[in-house]
Amino acid sequence: MCLASASSAADLPDLEAGLASAMKYDKAAEKRAGTSGKAIQAYMKAGYVNPRPNMRADYNDYYLVNKPATFLGYPLVVIEEEYMTRYVGCCVSEGLGVTVSVTGNTAALQKFAKLNYCRVEEKTDPGAELQELGIKNALPKGRYASLSCRDRDALSYDAK
Repeated sequence: MCLASASSAADLPDLEAGLASAMKYDKAAEKRAGTSGKAIQAYMKAGYVNPRPNMRADYNDYYLVNKPATFLGYPLVVIEEEYMTRYVGCCVSEGLGVTVSVTGNTAALQKFAKLNYCRVEEKTDPGAELQELGIKNALPKGRYASLSCRDRDALSYDAK
């Protein structure tokens, strides 16, 4: 059992790199550089998220992180993937989002967002938002930020 835990911990930098790659924006190709599904599957395989989303609402899959993981040095709490399997109404915006716990500044998130045509939302309450979606969770009150790297986020940079 300890061997499996050590193996999972050793995989964490690769998992984080895969997630970051899926969120990076390739300006020449005008699309995300990586594949969100592959990044999330790696977290599934390593046991960081459930094999199925905790919830699917509209076009979004929500995965609560089951064991300690980080993204850009922040504790990772939720991974979101937006994509269309069937039309449910207006406006799918494919891509990824993450919610992290924040104790200091958000400089690393802001820098990543600017470089990769993403958006940062601070002062979010993921526990309440997840409850509204019907996802039971025990997220403590605290300071959280969400990083969204979806098609609409990149388009907002193109308009500037």
